[in-house]
Amino acid sequence: MKKTKQTPKRSKRKPALPCPKESGWLEWFGWTDRGRVRINNEDAFLGLCFDANDVHHLGREGDTKSRNMDFVFAVSDGMGGAKAGEYASKIAVEKITRLLPRSFKQSATGMNAGFADVLTELFGQINRALTYLGLSYEECHGMATTLSLCWFTPQWMYFGHVGDSRIYYLPAKGEQVKQLSQDDTHVGWLYRTGKINEREARTHPRRNVLQKALGGGNQFVDPQVGAVGYEPGDIFLICSDGVVDGLYDHHIVDVLRAHDFDKSDKNPAHQLVREALEKGSRDNITALVVRVL
Repeated sequence: MKKTKQTPKRSKRKPALPCPKESGWLEWFGWTDRGRVRINNEDAFLGLCFDANDVHHLGREGDTKSRNMDFVFAVSDGMGGAKAGEYASKIAVEKITRLLPRSFKQSATGMNAGFADVLTELFGQINRALTYLGLSYEECHGMATTLSLCWFTPQWMYFGHVGDSRIYYLPAKGEQVKQLSQDDTHVGWLYRTGKINEREARTHPRRNVLQKALGGGNQFVDPQVGAVGYEPGDIFLICSDGVVDGLYDHHIVDVLRAHDFDKSDKNPAHQLVREALEKGSRDNITALVVRVL
């Protein structure tokens, strides 16, 4: 893994937070749409920054020059009867505001837990909360959600994942996009092991059948966790499966590479959502784009 080189470029966007102005670090863009088929939107996304004392919810787009805080971005895709899926995804992203700031504070006082332990505990807490609600209230029966999360520190991006939402990494150097997360489906396994290609995976009748999710009666959960060192110009995309339902990986790369982050006022996450809609996506669609400055 590569570590970050401290050669940031100046951001042309106004800082989203009243933090001390240092070198540029991150800019982010989010967008969600219920799509053309579903009645309600069971997707949710979150932007959050925090230190040992404060937690701030971020807007749909913005940037920051402060390296005194950690940043978290997450996408959650809920499922369940009635509005249970919508509740499940919102519960998942809101639970993040409790544990991660607490881990920052513990680290500042010398109680430094590993990122894998912190993320595993976070996913476990969300799973237990959703399972409890599903067992306690009839209207919440079967509620479950995916969760894909990126946690940015000044040195590394740590990620955690359960389900079939996705985390993509597009390095500034090179045209290839890498899917960091693994789809928790049998079809995803078939694709990863080379038994089917991307087109076959996208059209497989069981592509949306999850083997793992948060809630849904699952007693235990084992999230995928990992870390990536980043450089200026690197782009990360967190998205629900609604984006993938409409766009192949090379389409995602085309949209992100064609976007002029330094000059355009357009939101690249909105562009991805719109493209997915135009390509026939039938699900809720959510995209979060994070670029290292």
